[in-house]
Amino acid sequence: MSDFRLPDLGEGLTEATIVAWHVAVGDEVTRNQPLAEVETAKALVELPSPRAGRVAALHAAEGETLAVGTPLIGFEEVAASGATQPSPEPAPSAAEETPARPQRQQVLVGYGPVLPGTGRPRRRPRAFATEPYRGRTAEEAAHERPRAMPPVRRRARDLGVDLAAVHGTGPGGRILRTDVEACADDARGGSCSCGGTGAAGETGGAAGTTAVAASGTGRRTSTRTPVTGLRRETARAMATSASTAPHASVHTTVDVTDTLERLRTPGRDAGRTSFLGAVCRALVPAAARTPEANARFDEEAGEIELFDEVDLGIAVATERGLVVATVPGASTLGGAALTEAIAAQAARAREGALTPAELTGSTLTVTNVGVFGVEGGVPILNPGQSTILALGALRSRPWEHRGGIALRTVVTLTLSFDHRVLDGAEASRFLMDIADVLADPATLLTR
Repeated sequence: MSDFRLPDLGEGLTEATIVAWHVAVGDEVTRNQPLAEVETAKALVELPSPRAGRVAALHAAEGETLAVGTPLIGFEEVAASGATQPSPEPAPSAAEETPARPQRQQVLVGYGPVLPGTGRPRRRPRAFATEPYRGRTAEEAAHERPRAMPPVRRRARDLGVDLAAVHGTGPGGRILRTDVEACADDARGGSCSCGGTGAAGETGGAAGTTAVAASGTGRRTSTRTPVTGLRRETARAMATSASTAPHASVHTTVDVTDTLERLRTPGRDAGRTSFLGAVCRALVPAAARTPEANARFDEEAGEIELFDEVDLGIAVATERGLVVATVPGASTLGGAALTEAIAAQAARAREGALTPAELTGSTLTVTNVGVFGVEGGVPILNPGQSTILALGALRSRPWEHRGGIALRTVVTLTLSFDHRVLDGAEASRFLMDIADVLADPATLLTR
């Protein structure tokens, strides 16, 4: 028997979680047949078989997290006559012989610089099975774990839906978010037995969680859900950032009434530039005047690295968690082009279609918490960056205007910064440069 080990999935990832097995012990597989679906900190990936043979062992269970290089699956050769023969141990692959690439720092998906020369091959198109793989009986296939992406499983847990009772309408019977929500709606109407049975267990909790009654009360319960993949890396990176970078913040509120009116007026970039695009465009001249705002602190070298261009990071909330989509070369784009690039990258992020290269390498991040209706927030720095700008919601407020009081549209901008790279004066200058550009539409639209 020879083992296939969890391969290096690129971008310095060290582990992955088994989401679903697509094969069972005894199955005969062909080269490039999907073996399993795994979740890393960056993406969901289907692992193809490196060879043809018979599955002799599965070395991990669904939900288990493995380190790169750990045995994943064992193979036996299948002779032409159908007899099984042990296969010789394969020679070390090029990936195993190649020394690990040096990493400058621990980075989270969407954060930090890209190492030169690294990348990731284009993903093979997914091939969804329409029937159980050869080697499994129909009874075994009927009792296998329902196929659903992790965000769909989380949604099912939130709604109390048992995935075993849901009919999947996606490719190969995959359960979609709409299937779960439809089943939950039916359950509320009494026409679907989606919750509290099967995978949910006797407690009525979701699969993969643990409900515990507080001792002595018999009433209070709590639910524990494993934190894996992107959310675990987010937790690690935020804890690292908060404990290593001395955070400080400054904020200001800006009257953007005239700018909004100008953006709505057709002509040149106006009419095609969103307010978020305008804010991001205003970052460019501000970063040129305060280069420390577009930089990082290199702890190993004890140096401040200034970046020549603004590779903009846009924080996007997705079903898997927060990702930062990179818009490279943002400093070379006009308002309309930048708006289009931001919208395109945000859409692809929500679809889970961004490549690892598009999720890394940003040098300065903007997070638009205003879309959730809040007026502001104090964000935590992304590892590998010295500043992050939070954009609040647009609000109508009584405001001083031309010597009087008028109802104006204002927005609150909050800048968090690494005090090792910028001091309060530099951070304040950077923020006020952004505010001044946003307050003057003539200046903004000529940038």
